[in-house]
Amino acid sequence: MQYNFNEIEAKWQKYWAENQTFKAENDSEKEKFYVLDMFPYPSGAGLHVGHPLGYIASDIYARYKRHKGFNVLHPQGYDSFGLPAEQYAIQTGQHPAVTTAANIKTYRRQLDQLGFSFDWSREVRTSSPEYYKWTQWIFIQIFNSWYNKDTDKAEDIETLIAKFSTDGNANVNAVCDDDIASFTADEWTAFSDVKKQEILLQYRLTYLADTEVNWCPALGTVLANDEIVNGVSERGGHPVVRKKMTQWSMRISAYAQRLLDGLEKIDWPQPLKDSQTNWIGRSQGASAVFNVKGHDEKIEVFTTRPDTIFGVSFMTLAPEHEMVSRITTTDQKAEVEAYIEATAKRSERDRMADVKTISGAFTGAYAEHPFTKEPIPIWIGDYVLAGYGTGAVMSVPCGDQRDYDFAKHFEIDIPNILEGVDISEEAYADKDKTVIANSDFLNGLPYKKAMKLAIYELEKIGHGEGKINYRLRDAVFSRQRYWGEPFPVYYVDGMPQMIAKEYLPIALPEVEKYLPTETGEPPLGNAEVWAWCSKENKVVSNDKIDNETVFPLELNTMPGWAGSSQYFNRYMDPHNSESIFSEKAINYWQDVDLYIGGSEHATGHLLYSRFWQKFMFDKGLVPKDEFAKKLINQGMITGTSAFMYSLSIELRDGESSTLYTEPTFCYFTKSLIDKLQNKVIDIQVQKEIDRVVDKYKLKWGEKTYWNKNINIHKTHVDISMVNSSNQLNEEAFRNWRPENKDAVFIVEDGNYYVGREVEKMSKSKYNVVNPDAICEEYGADSLRLYEMFLGPLEQSKPWNTAGITGTHSFLKKLWRQFHTGENASFLVSEEEPTKESWKTFHKTIKKVEEDIENFSFNTSVSTFMICVNELSSQKCYSRKVLEPLAILVSPYAPHIAEELWSKLGHTESIATAPFPKFEGKYLVESSKEYPISFNGKMKFTLELSLDLSKEEIEAAVMANEKTQQQLQGREPKKVIVVPGKIVNIVG
Repeated sequence: MQYNFNEIEAKWQKYWAENQTFKAENDSEKEKFYVLDMFPYPSGAGLHVGHPLGYIASDIYARYKRHKGFNVLHPQGYDSFGLPAEQYAIQTGQHPAVTTAANIKTYRRQLDQLGFSFDWSREVRTSSPEYYKWTQWIFIQIFNSWYNKDTDKAEDIETLIAKFSTDGNANVNAVCDDDIASFTADEWTAFSDVKKQEILLQYRLTYLADTEVNWCPALGTVLANDEIVNGVSERGGHPVVRKKMTQWSMRISAYAQRLLDGLEKIDWPQPLKDSQTNWIGRSQGASAVFNVKGHDEKIEVFTTRPDTIFGVSFMTLAPEHEMVSRITTTDQKAEVEAYIEATAKRSERDRMADVKTISGAFTGAYAEHPFTKEPIPIWIGDYVLAGYGTGAVMSVPCGDQRDYDFAKHFEIDIPNILEGVDISEEAYADKDKTVIANSDFLNGLPYKKAMKLAIYELEKIGHGEGKINYRLRDAVFSRQRYWGEPFPVYYVDGMPQMIAKEYLPIALPEVEKYLPTETGEPPLGNAEVWAWCSKENKVVSNDKIDNETVFPLELNTMPGWAGSSQYFNRYMDPHNSESIFSEKAINYWQDVDLYIGGSEHATGHLLYSRFWQKFMFDKGLVPKDEFAKKLINQGMITGTSAFMYSLSIELRDGESSTLYTEPTFCYFTKSLIDKLQNKVIDIQVQKEIDRVVDKYKLKWGEKTYWNKNINIHKTHVDISMVNSSNQLNEEAFRNWRPENKDAVFIVEDGNYYVGREVEKMSKSKYNVVNPDAICEEYGADSLRLYEMFLGPLEQSKPWNTAGITGTHSFLKKLWRQFHTGENASFLVSEEEPTKESWKTFHKTIKKVEEDIENFSFNTSVSTFMICVNELSSQKCYSRKVLEPLAILVSPYAPHIAEELWSKLGHTESIATAPFPKFEGKYLVESSKEYPISFNGKMKFTLELSLDLSKEEIEAAVMANEKTQQQLQGREPKKVIVVPGKIVNIVG
């Protein structure tokens, strides 16, 4: 009977779906175990073979835990709001919901065919109103809260209002906006309702504020820092500029220290913890205040080196600092404005990463040193960010290299306040070896003592104080998109009002266009029915807005991370329409036991989710303040990309100095390109140069010369057009795109050979391998085993389709182990296994269980192969070994395991069969097969008990018939016995 994997896999996938085999219960007496994957965004491309890596690993662990008797929650859903669907809607007019539903259908089919044990009864989709009702509800809870520093947690806004009503705000210790004016209880009572709301917005954990944001004009939306790569949008590679907009923000900065402290109690990868630690960026130092000469302005800076305050020779403000326009002199105005405009075109990440470019502008204004009262020039520079600290720095060039380079470039004084240090070439930044000089009362003091004294003196004169600062900034929570969660917010007198829970969800309206409006409003501004009637508590037509009972709704939508910041808790009770989850469900499941996903989410989803979880813990909604005990970042499966190479050649006309740059659709092979990179001009390259010269009617000689710039262009080509010998199918390439029609190929041996490089597997690189084709040819079990076999889970691994034949061959051999006889019919014996078979099986149990517990799945696969090879050579067909072997294999190759289990006579799924128990006694050797030698030459072997003494071994050997035959009546001179090793008879 052949191993018909296509039929077997389809059969069991249908069985699991119909019987809801993997459905978890919220009231089980079993111990719980919650295994979670980062849910996917359903893109139009579907899955490639790199996507399932983490899913396979989590599925193995989930199945293993079921075998170990746990009630396992292993859900799946879709992070289905996203910019790609919206961009497609802009291009085609098709509603993002239609695109998303079609993509989800493809994803579901692909996930099912890989045999994952997901509990699909708990599926969530972030774009479903039934789901984002609770995202809106959490937003309201955050809005109605403030952070009390005294209790170090979030509290209901009503408790803050109560404080204002009895004591004003003088004694309120809150995380809030800077420079809030103080008021008494009586003043609070006298304030208008609008004024009270304005004040409360300065304390709320989510608030409206004019914020510097990353604005992408091409996409028409604000982008988070983690959505920008190398200064352009991650999606589409569009330019990003900085601009001020009124945005919703989340006061995540209130949780900075708790987010740091929480890292100590979760089992997450250290590199990811380091990434979050650096992103939060805790630093200890002091705030110092400098008066601005001739202005009623003060510049507050945060510095980790207050001991160097006498070394300040200039101040630097962020170009976008609100004070710049007020203090810039008339003479410097044009230069400053031009610099601000240029800086706005660079992202914050780009500015932080660029340490080579030195730029700035002098404002013409001066600050006053708090101790010496000397004037200090105020500059602006793009290496200072408005959102970090105060957006201003006191620049001490002798102790900071960036300040030093800035001062050298603009010829600003560099006073030396460091004793015995040469700063003629570079700054000196080793604070631990610092002794302060030329600094009045700090002279002769080492770093730590000077720092304490400087803070003391600043506090004494009212110009500063000791302070802990964090790099973490409040998270912008608004996006100018259509396809996102609508805010449950309407506006009365310009102030945001929350819609009550019983009227949620506020669903996305229909719009004619998905682009911003002609007046620059977000896409929701195109909606005709997008106003809130407070009398009827429902959404009504915009033309009914009267600002008395009908009010405008918020036009922005929430960011991509909103829906993913609590989905793990919603899975616990996904169909509850009355609350986000029941108390019973959250108290049973508690938290995620194992979370698997990519490290690229370190400072995005994984940080925001921890923030929301801590907030919900403060409000008594969840029992744990960290949502996932253990996190594993799976590595990447890389693809082998194919490249073609073309040139652009620069020529300059000697008379007019005109520069000609000529791209070409003439493709060169990798070998010719390698020659070119080694400064060897091949005849074929020279022909291209001559062609360009001829095209522009240029004379090659005195008046026209080659600019010596030949730019090499690498172009991805779809790997489906390339064979295993790297030969390009030229006809397929010409038909691929219109511009390829007239392509010229410089060939070798009559063929064009592409170059190859290992890269991330991605649709944009045309190097993806579709799992559908792999499953059709080899089966899902072969694919699952192969992806695990490639290497350790956390490491990147190159894909090679040819390699899957190894795991496929193993499965066929496993199948044959259960099928014997002439017709290879199913046959398992009831015989007792031999000692060798018991030993083989129990060492396999031990190794596989250790591997699963340590997430070393790759070595388990090789252990299975060794086991089946040994059982085959031992001709072991015993049920006592093969039946538990099916369970052992089941987490890795569930389809074949289910089929074998069924053939063994079981009517229930193998999914919950108890995991085989390792028994060490089968690995303990009770006897030894001794080599019996005569004068050093081994003649035969004899199995003897390991319990025998040296004398007993000798007696047993001498009494053996074969020994007597060898001796032929002679008396041996000597018998050498080494217990457990050898017996040698001399003479």
